[in-house]
Order: sequence, then C-alpha cells, then structure tokens
Amino acid sequence: MPLIIGACTGAAQPTGTLRRVIAVVVAVARRSVYLTLLSENPGARRQLVRLCAASPWIADELAQHPALLDELLDPAALYAPPDRDGIARELREYLARTPSDDLEAQMEALRYFRRAHALRAAAAEITGALPLMQVSDQLTWLAEAILAAVLDIARAHLVARHGEPAAAPGAPPPGLLILGYGKLGGIELAHGSDLDLVFLHDADDGARETDGAQPLSNEQFFIRLGQRIIHILSARTASGVLYEVDMRLRPSGNSGLLVSSLAAFARYQADSAWVWEHQALVRARAIVGGETLAARFAEIRHAVLCRRRERAALAAEVRAMREKMRDHLGSKAQGLGTGLFDLKQDPGGIVDIEFMVQFLVLAESHRHPELTRWTDNIRILGDLEAAGVLRALDAETLREAYKGYRMAGHRLQLQRQPALVPAAEFAATRATVTAIWERLLHPNHIVEET
Repeated sequence: MPLIIGACTGAAQPTGTLRRVIAVVVAVARRSVYLTLLSENPGARRQLVRLCAASPWIADELAQHPALLDELLDPAALYAPPDRDGIARELREYLARTPSDDLEAQMEALRYFRRAHALRAAAAEITGALPLMQVSDQLTWLAEAILAAVLDIARAHLVARHGEPAAAPGAPPPGLLILGYGKLGGIELAHGSDLDLVFLHDADDGARETDGAQPLSNEQFFIRLGQRIIHILSARTASGVLYEVDMRLRPSGNSGLLVSSLAAFARYQADSAWVWEHQALVRARAIVGGETLAARFAEIRHAVLCRRRERAALAAEVRAMREKMRDHLGSKAQGLGTGLFDLKQDPGGIVDIEFMVQFLVLAESHRHPELTRWTDNIRILGDLEAAGVLRALDAETLREAYKGYRMAGHRLQLQRQPALVPAAEFAATRATVTAIWERLLHPNHIVEET
C-alpha cells in the first residue's frame, strides 16, 4: 500500500485515483501473484495507476473482473494491437480450449474475450497508443469476430438437434446473413455500444425441412437460429451481458419477423419501407454469413439507395424525422436548459451530420452510384466531395466536427459520464454545422433537377 499511495500522488486527482486503485487491489487480494506483480514491478504499478486515474470505467471493469489485469499490464499488448484477422484468429484459438458441447462455458469464454479486448482498446486510447478511428476499428473488428463465432456456435448446437436445412437440387445449403446497422455498420463502435442487427436467410422454399431426428421447416430453423444468437449475445451470466442487441431496424420493426428471407427484405425495402429506414440502410453492411448472401444483400441495398427521389419531399421527410428526435431526445427534452450541449442529439451535433450524409446519398445516388460504396460517414463524405455533391470546405468541416464530437463522446464514456459538454465548448463548430444543414435541407434552398 505505501507503494500504491506513492504512485497515486502524481495523479491529477490523487484521492479519487487511490480509491479506484484500492478497489482493484481488494479485488485481487486473494491472488498473491497479482500482489507480487504490483509490489515488485514498478512499471506494472505505474500502468495500473495511470489507467485508473484516466478512467473510472477501466477501474470498475478491473475491480469486477480481476483476471483482466493480465491484459493491461503488458505494454506490448497495448502498443501493438492485432488487426481484424488477428482478433478473429485469437478468438478461434481461445474458443478451441472450451468444450464445444458446453454452451455455458462458450458464453463465458466469449464474454471474457470481449471484455479483455475492449479494455485493451480503451487503455490504448487513453495512453495515446491508438487514435479515435483505430479504436473504433478495434471495437468493430472485435464485434465482427464475436458475431462470427456466435453464429457458428448457435448453428452447431441447433444442427446437433434438428439437422441441416435442406437445399434445392443443385443449390448450396441455405444460410443466415447478419447485417450490422448504425455504429456497427458504419465501423464506428464506441465503448459500450450496443449492436443494431438484422437477420436474413436465403431458404425461400418453405416446403423444405432439416434432415435431423427432430426436423423443422427451413424457415423455423432460421427463426430459432436467430433466437439462439440473441440469447448468446444478450443473456445475463455471471460475467454480464456480451452485447446489448437492438433488432428494431428489421422489416416492420418490433412487429416484424425476427428473421426475414432476402426476397421478403427486398420487397419490403422496395414497396413498404419508410424514408428513415432507407436512411438507416446507408449505414448497413453484411457482417457475417457468406460471400454469396452478402453479395445479394449488397445488390438490394445498392438498388434501393440509387432509386430516384423527389428532392424537396425527401428533405421534408428528413427534417420532420430530425425534429421529432430533437423534441424527444435533445438536451431541451431532458430539461437541461441551454448551458449544455448534447453531442449526439442537439442541433449542430452528430445526428445532424449523419442525417445530412444520408440525405445526400439518397438524393444523389441515382446520378452518382459510387456514393453507395461505403457505410461510414467519413469515407462517404469523401465520396460526396469527389462527386461534386458537397463543397470541399463543407465536407472538411463536417469531417472534423464529426471526429471532434466522437472523440469527446469517447472521453466521456470512459469517465462514465453522459455525452454532454458545456454549450460553449463546440459553439463555433455547431454554428457552422447548422449553417450547412440549413443550406442543404431548408425548403428555401432546395432546387430540383431539371
């Protein structure tokens, strides 16, 4: 304890830091190897104090799951994080040590792996080892690897009981495609983000059944597969929840089927979807499920986004949806007055930028089909600029504002604080973003094509 106290004296808030470190020490007190490490290794001790000083979120995670201490006290793990393939490979190797017929053990293994890598990403961000965009990459790749593993685990357990879905003669076996929307689709996951998911299958022949001892129709098989995936992701175990899951973006929302066929999804997007659902499709991409299924979804998405739309009507729909969100979710709706700025929901914030990007993709993709290429806002803004749809200065302004807001949001998440900053902090940025919004979406500025 004298060594810990001495290490905390240099922190910006030494008393608060000491409280957090003590909570971690208490949690590991029965594991003499950790006490020896902290006592005899000044570098490990400094690293622990530095991380606890910077983030109560990291301190709380370590206090609740002491085994994670191993992940953060090796600087090499922080300064040389794995790439997408490396994360997937590490997860496969980790799960290979878990009995394949023990679902509970597999769920616990997935939870530990997710926490360990998420903590490493947070620590790398705090220490400056990784910039914002690469932190989001790490968190997104982690979610992708876990979703691939969860699909494999869920399908294996289901096939063991019901058999494989039947395929049409000469056709490949039907499969499930997991789509990511929102931050997952846009490769912008943050610390603690939930997953916006949609499940699609290509078993369009409802008469076929699985080939096991307890056969199911193909459609029922994929519905149960979707249910099993959600259970593995969101069930609360001793280690907590793997990911919070939001399925409201599936066709017809909460009243729709949990798992839809690709054909039904295409019909819904063409004939029944609302404008806001097409906005959401801008940030949708295939996460896991096979190249053929992913290619078919990409064709559907491209066709929907490239549909010619009447610009003034589209702008009116986008404005109406944005105003509804502000009325229900902004700082004013929260009763916070004018002294605070909600980074996400207030005028001039993150959602305004996202809506402008989505509006321009929907309005211009029939003339510039390349605008459907990416799902992340930063690269879409680059394509909007390259196509001449958005002025270079506006594109750069929106890019920098978007990154600045997200950096502030990440910082607040690691402090366990809401995404609120003093109104003066981004006043000039907000004003500029709002001016671009007015120029793009105000009725007096909308000019239809001739």
